[in-house]
Amino acid sequence: MLQKLIRDISLNAKNVAPVLAAASSEQKNNALLFAADQIDAGKEEILKANKIDLEHMTQGKPSSFKDRLTLNDQRIALMSKGMREIAALPDPVGKTLASWQVPSGLKIERITIPLGVLCVIFEARPNVCADASSLCLKAGSATILRCGGDSLNSCLAIYDCLKKGIVKAGLPADSVQLVPVKDHEAVDELMKQKDCIDVIIPRGGKKLIEKVSCGPIPTFKHLNGICHTYIHKDANMDMAIKVLINAKLRRTSICGATETLLVDKELGKEKISKIINALSAAGCEVRADEFIKSFMPQLPSATEEDWGTEYLDAIISAKAVSGVQEACAHIRKYGSDHTEAIITDNTAAAEEFLNTVNSAVVMHNTSTQFCDGGEFGMGAEIGISTGKLHARGPVGLEQLVTFKYKVRGSGQVRK
Repeated sequence: MLQKLIRDISLNAKNVAPVLAAASSEQKNNALLFAADQIDAGKEEILKANKIDLEHMTQGKPSSFKDRLTLNDQRIALMSKGMREIAALPDPVGKTLASWQVPSGLKIERITIPLGVLCVIFEARPNVCADASSLCLKAGSATILRCGGDSLNSCLAIYDCLKKGIVKAGLPADSVQLVPVKDHEAVDELMKQKDCIDVIIPRGGKKLIEKVSCGPIPTFKHLNGICHTYIHKDANMDMAIKVLINAKLRRTSICGATETLLVDKELGKEKISKIINALSAAGCEVRADEFIKSFMPQLPSATEEDWGTEYLDAIISAKAVSGVQEACAHIRKYGSDHTEAIITDNTAAAEEFLNTVNSAVVMHNTSTQFCDGGEFGMGAEIGISTGKLHARGPVGLEQLVTFKYKVRGSGQVRK
């Protein structure tokens, strides 16, 4: 029975959480290293399982979904590499964030501690199984993984490797658990486990994230990755085009891909046309506003809906704006607080943009696709958070812990 299965998994996670919180750095690191070895050794079995998932993939899914679902030698190697890199990172648990003494003589410390039980709900990407569990384990938390039905066989194969590594290191087998069924109702049951699960991290489509966000358990989430690249009038054109092509087309299926291009009207028709033509030549459909269409009438029109659309495909909306403040206003109205970039050689304009835009990540002269925990030097990430409490931007090890206060006295009583 599904209800009993989810309840048992949740209770198991709650029971092992104190063991993981007390685990040494050596134990956690060994678990990750042993699991990475198991993934390398089990590559062929993982690929066989992934082939089954691809053959039975739900009909009508976009090409971006298939790309996220697909595993190959390189992606499996990156999984085990990522686990070893996480093992090499400093332990985020037990760090003294601050210490001080107050006039009463009390000595106070703020110390990092694990969050407890983390539930990661994801859809297509099987590599999340390894990435997420590795980060949660290193951060001293028990993990419940719930993958999409399309990736279940792949995730079961990866999970088998993770479990072997965890047990070999002497940690509880239930330190990481995978919900082994495809039932959509499993998410509903997980959302009821507020006495066991401390945080839910949804990684999937807007419907999933909206659903989980309405539940009683705190979440790290982002609804959309509507990222913008703004090419300012003082941009170096060669740089601007190179960065923009990467920001849009390197991988169209990731949340850090640019979905809207903003161009400064002062660039003029010739430079704007050059930018648009470069996108078109690279295979990207450009949907333009009326200003751009006035001299490039062959382009399809951008609608009001386009400005708020996360395409996850080789499509971009393009709008001409009059300066930094209009660009910022457009982002404020249509953006999703994810990642925005300005391309310019004008330092003052860059600082104005970086200071005005309140998205989780703001960039100058670089691709929005750099919004990634690994690229930020965090080793890895469990996702991107666009909320404003606790974790924001790439969620890495330091964001997967909370803190408590240790207060030491010598018999003080409060007056």
